[in-house]
Amino acid sequence: MQKQFFIFFLLLLTGVGYSQQRFSLATDFSLLRNFKSSQKFWAVGQTVQADFHFTPVNTLYVFVSYYSPGKFNNLLTATAKQPTTQPNEINFTNQSQVNFKTFSVGWKRFLKGSAYAESSWNLYGYAGFGLLLAKAQNTFSVMPDTSNYILPEHPINGDGRFQRLTIDAAVGGEYPIGGDLYLYLEGRTWILTSDYPTKYLQANQNSPVVITANFGLRILF
Repeated sequence: MQKQFFIFFLLLLTGVGYSQQRFSLATDFSLLRNFKSSQKFWAVGQTVQADFHFTPVNTLYVFVSYYSPGKFNNLLTATAKQPTTQPNEINFTNQSQVNFKTFSVGWKRFLKGSAYAESSWNLYGYAGFGLLLAKAQNTFSVMPDTSNYILPEHPINGDGRFQRLTIDAAVGGEYPIGGDLYLYLEGRTWILTSDYPTKYLQANQNSPVVITANFGLRILF
């Protein structure tokens, strides 16, 4: 699936190379919030984006984003294998860190103004397909003796990676500040289209649940 995503990405870029007339480059500061229960955290990141303008209001976008580690704790319980084992349960804490990287390609539409606006502010929205790459690190505060205790199935102690396919959506506004420069503020979210099981998250289903706020600069060429 990942190979198909990147082949589609390359074909789009090849087609744009022959047809586009103007393009933009943008970068921003991003604040991310994961709302998934038992995995709530904040992270900061950056997006680098290329926009290929077919018309003043219709644009093909491609971006990559990366984020600082998001940190959260989970309370876990190990249960004794035998009823005679004391204590019957051991409670301990899992300290987790998760790093996100995302790739997205899709269509951007200006609802007010245009990509070439020189004085008035712009309003736009976009939707596309994405690939979320994540790295998780789990550290148990105590490691129960597995010969006597049954550990939770997930998360497991250690480092690992997982992926998610997404539908990406955003709405934003921008204002020209002169010299083909635009300041923008944007809200973005990822809608998961896959839930590949991973042993590095306590809750796999519909995880993560993310909203980001992005403030950045676009340069029109």
